[in-house]
Amino acid sequence: MPSEDTQSSVVLVVDDNPQNLELILAYLEDIDCQTLSAEGGQQALDIIQKTPPDLVLLDVMMPKVSGFEVCKKIKNNPKTTDIPVIMVTALNEIGDIERAIDSGTDDFLSKPVNKWELLTRVKTMLKLKHLEDKLERTLAYLSEIEQNSHQ
Repeated sequence: MPSEDTQSSVVLVVDDNPQNLELILAYLEDIDCQTLSAEGGQQALDIIQKTPPDLVLLDVMMPKVSGFEVCKKIKNNPKTTDIPVIMVTALNEIGDIERAIDSGTDDFLSKPVNKWELLTRVKTMLKLKHLEDKLERTLAYLSEIEQNSHQ
């Protein structure tokens, strides 16, 4: 049964390794969501500008534009700052984790990716994103009502 939280969601998967990309996209077929993919950091940023996703699954180690840089750009842009980012990484050094946190990541997944861990974290992030969006719409609506009542 499709969940209201994932049904209309768009998840962008970013990885320069085609096998990793394919694997994660295959795992995500178990969730009723739309997927987009990018094979590098710059391609991911281009997609995010045109079609902001509800969630980004982001590889860290990529040539040219790293996952750290992509995450920083997403989080520093007022139009995309609310998009949750889960960094998918083989890195497990404390320094790398600190660097990921400094770049603004919302969560981590270690490679090799465990399917059930991936699906659970994706569902949780999408649920949170939809609740935040709903709250924003509700607050905007209440603000509008308040302004109209003062006129």
